[in-house]
Amino acid sequence: MNSIINKKVQFIDLGTIDYKEAWDYQTKLFDDTVNLKISNRKVSEDQHVVTPNYLIFCEHPHVYTLGKSGSEDHLLIDSDGLKARQATYYRINRGGDITYHGPGQIVGYPILDLDNFFTDIHKYLRLLEEGIIETLAEYGIAAGRIDGLTGVWLDHEAQVNPRKICAMGVKSSRWVTMHGFAFNINTDLDYFGNIVPCGIDDKAVTSLAKELGKPVDIEEVKTVLKTKLAGLFEMSLF
Repeated sequence: MNSIINKKVQFIDLGTIDYKEAWDYQTKLFDDTVNLKISNRKVSEDQHVVTPNYLIFCEHPHVYTLGKSGSEDHLLIDSDGLKARQATYYRINRGGDITYHGPGQIVGYPILDLDNFFTDIHKYLRLLEEGIIETLAEYGIAAGRIDGLTGVWLDHEAQVNPRKICAMGVKSSRWVTMHGFAFNINTDLDYFGNIVPCGIDDKAVTSLAKELGKPVDIEEVKTVLKTKLAGLFEMSLF
């Protein structure tokens, strides 16, 4: 546990950035924070250095990523197909199965030391979901959770046509988090046809633009979302 609790969170918008470049960037922040926590354990409390927190937003060019528990069979195209769709593919170190990132999607990478907030990964995931749910409510969209399926869904209660609007997959070590969520705003949903999204083959994927029937100002959504997350985590963004 930190001797100093720090709920200040640096907000960083990387804009459109190559997936591998963003992965390397968040990995460095993650590793630096973990190493700082290890160093703090070796010195007296009065010598502890406060651990930082980050909330990163970005968009990626077309890319498919497969988590540690996923199956490569859930990628339905080969290397030629990827090239034709101008997409890349990575196996990565988060939890979860396969997902797609692309233009018009808010990808969020919270790199938080949960010792500054609460040490509960389940609660962490539920609050990330709640931030998306509350953001969608601002646009008149009712969203929620489906038992056993991480992420945010529409038609989550009756489940006549359940459809995912936000996927999640995280990694944590020593209560430091990385990776995060992918929130479909103006996303080209055709790209999901090349995978079994999150390993789920009997439910659809949607976007905010599709549900509203018109393109959405993604910068406006970012502002709403980061405000919701700040409130839920009781964080101070700067």
